[in-house]
Amino acid sequence: METDLIIIPLAVGFLTLGFVCLLYWLVTREDAGEERMREIAEYIRVGANAFLKREIKTMSFFIVALAVILYLAMGKWQITFGFLAGALLSILATLIGMNAATRANVRATNAARKSAADALVLAFRGGGVMGLSIVALNLIGISALCILFGVGPENPDAVGLLVGYGFGASLSALFAQVGGGIYTKAADIGADLVGKVEAGIPEDDPRNPAVIADQVGDNVGDCAGRGADLFESTADNLIATMIIGVCFIPVYGWKAVMFPLLIWAVGALCTIIGLFAVRPWKGLSPISSLNVGLFSTGLLSLAAFYIISVYFMGDIRFFYCLSLGLLTALIVSLVVQRYTGANGRPVREIAEASESGAAINIITGFSYGMESAAIPIITIAAVIAISYLTFGGGLLGIYGVAASALGVMEMAGIIMASDTFGPIVDNAGGIAEMSGLGGDIEEKLDALDSAGNITKAITKGYAMATAALTSVIMIFAYLSEASKHMGVTLVDVNQLAHRLNASNPFLIIGLLVGATIPFLFSAFTIRAVSRTAFHMIEEVRRQFREIPGLLEGKAKPDYARCVDISTKNAIKEMFPPTILGLVAPVIVGFTLGAWVLVTFLLAVNVVGALLATFMFNAGAAWDNAKKYIEAGHFGGKGTDAHAASVVADTVGDPFKDTAGPSLHILIKLENILSITLLPMFLAYHLL
Repeated sequence: METDLIIIPLAVGFLTLGFVCLLYWLVTREDAGEERMREIAEYIRVGANAFLKREIKTMSFFIVALAVILYLAMGKWQITFGFLAGALLSILATLIGMNAATRANVRATNAARKSAADALVLAFRGGGVMGLSIVALNLIGISALCILFGVGPENPDAVGLLVGYGFGASLSALFAQVGGGIYTKAADIGADLVGKVEAGIPEDDPRNPAVIADQVGDNVGDCAGRGADLFESTADNLIATMIIGVCFIPVYGWKAVMFPLLIWAVGALCTIIGLFAVRPWKGLSPISSLNVGLFSTGLLSLAAFYIISVYFMGDIRFFYCLSLGLLTALIVSLVVQRYTGANGRPVREIAEASESGAAINIITGFSYGMESAAIPIITIAAVIAISYLTFGGGLLGIYGVAASALGVMEMAGIIMASDTFGPIVDNAGGIAEMSGLGGDIEEKLDALDSAGNITKAITKGYAMATAALTSVIMIFAYLSEASKHMGVTLVDVNQLAHRLNASNPFLIIGLLVGATIPFLFSAFTIRAVSRTAFHMIEEVRRQFREIPGLLEGKAKPDYARCVDISTKNAIKEMFPPTILGLVAPVIVGFTLGAWVLVTFLLAVNVVGALLATFMFNAGAAWDNAKKYIEAGHFGGKGTDAHAASVVADTVGDPFKDTAGPSLHILIKLENILSITLLPMFLAYHLL
């Protein structure tokens, strides 16, 4: 029966959670190595947990207060309960994933003493805990809320009550990504500028006071922050598509609403198989071994798309659009590799520019970053057009676009696993260097770290693609909810669209205001990194200056002090950009109305996606140009070219790991918040 379909994603969610436990056990049963290795790993784990504990405690007060306001304003317990559930499950997913990552790092270091292949598999399974956690908890969370809220064929409008869950997930993600991004880049900048440039000591040198804070930052930024990002991407995508699906019940029945959850459930099973497909395959490079998992998941997903489209939905066009979405994820990933790959022409030219100084390096990288934004956005525009026309345009074409967005999201679990693999092997390399394990082990881990840099860059491009397509679906969901509250059907969308007349100056105002928000938000986050890094740099200099014998290796630095500086300042600095994201759509909705808010959201979506792509690609290219020089090109380490590349990399750090990734979340937060508060905006302007 159609009413029983909800049991399938719920059951798959709990099954996936079982595999989370299995992966965690497979990682933690491995040997953590020598005492010195375990000691360093414990510094990292305690520092990461201390940051998350303070961050969660701080944002919990904010979330509870907002939940009370939401209930008083909306008067619906379901939206408030969903808001709290979305925030809680997002936090839980990041806690589980990061805890596994901080235990996998030292075990990957020890595994590398045997072989690089063993270290790769262990680190990837550690990343798989995060990947499967976001999949499992979203399936469980949304399915359970559907049952609790009575969502079903007899009460289809109850689907709209799920928006609170998406809002909670988005807000939690913004805190995690902004706070973690500020932390990690402040520590990274302090370690690089003072340690590598001023003191001339290697990266991850145990004499550097900021080195543990830097390793902690890899986990709270790349792991916890990115996990929260993809968790809310999934939540918002599924909820928006389910809301749109209500409009197509006359065509496909209740299956139109359950379709997104079933696709996601199948994706969870394909991801589990893909995770275990990553093995120490003979003759394959690390990145090729990881690609085995990615392509296995993709191919299995294609087969599942066909079965569900033909035999469940009874429409082959779903298969075409789902596959198109999957192809989009691949194209965007290839573009990211083109502009950020260590051996690509852009990175080589940026590295070569370092011979003329930091300024020329920065100019070159800036230009390539701007260029890199073109192909992904044009590709997404083409996908929207093709999927819309595949379903014949009109109202039904909207569902085609939604299907393409689902296709992009299908790979979120395996992509997140490969992303978390990055900080795990980065930490593993740092632990090896700080423990003095020797060049052979460090070389093995450096090779894995290079693969991890690629997977992290791919994930940022993937997250941007999901944000852009999801934001389009959320605009449609916004219109769908508006039509419901106005007492018309979305078939009469032309009655709504006439309000978006380009001759209306207030709609232009919405576009202009919306376009400024990503710039203001980026300014706040980048300046937050700058202020926090200032304190970190001063502390590292102080310790080099005041601790006798530190640079000679005769004294131990105060790692805890640097961890505390990054933690304290990141927590304080994460509020201004978060509040901007919350306040902006509320002010526009109440002052200018629900229809001006549509143009506001369109501008945020387009400008935010372009700006994010530019920033994380430019930052990654500067980073890899530095690594290209450190590999021995253009004079190698210790040269003026190397110093220039470190400066440029420092400029790119807040671009690629703070402002850029946070914009993904800002885009979706603006949309889901607007949908949540839409009844209030409409009611206010009808008074």
